Amino acid sequence: MMTSTFLTHALKEWSVAINALETGQTIMLLRKGGIREEGGRFQVDHTQVLLFPTYEHQNAELLKDSYGTQVKTVESGWHPLEIKISSWAEITDILPIFTADNLASLFPFHIWNQRFIQERLKWKPRQPLYILLLRVYLFSTPFLIPYNSKYGGCKSWISLEQSITLDWQNPVMGESDYLNQVSSIRQILNKFVK
Repeated sequence: MMTSTFLTHALKEWSVAINALETGQTIMLLRKGGIREEGGRFQVDHTQVLLFPTYEHQNAELLKDSYGTQVKTVESGWHPLEIKISSWAEITDILPIFTADNLASLFPFHIWNQRFIQERLKWKPRQPLYILLLRVYLFSTPFLIPYNSKYGGCKSWISLEQSITLDWQNPVMGESDYLNQVSSIRQILNKFVK
């Protein structure tokens, strides 16, 4: 007998990035963490996470042109009254990067532009920029959850007030396609290992 898995842990990310993950345009996120990360450092405590879309800090100037056109500017502090949770992800790989050279070869694999990469590497320069590789699963029916003020702020991780079951989800990408992309990314990064 199968048992259901329930999640409350969510990774906050720009809506445009979540859309790219959910449509199979990327499997990669680049993270350095929010200003209010626990301990002042980015870390991954849970590898199965709900994907929580954010809007306030999306910046078209930090995205490749085709993604920047998808961003709608919102006022500071704006958020929808309900958040649509359409997917969850298994974070399969967490790869630290310290230089722009490492990321230049990975440009086709993500949605960000060079300005984003340079800004993220300069902020807290002694801390790495993390590549997260995510295998994403869509819910058959998205969950609408009420916005809660504790979900706000510059932090990567939140715990939702309600749990969401992982039953009835569909992988965005087949396993072999996903593993091939992971392998390609790792091969590129291995060239930089001394």
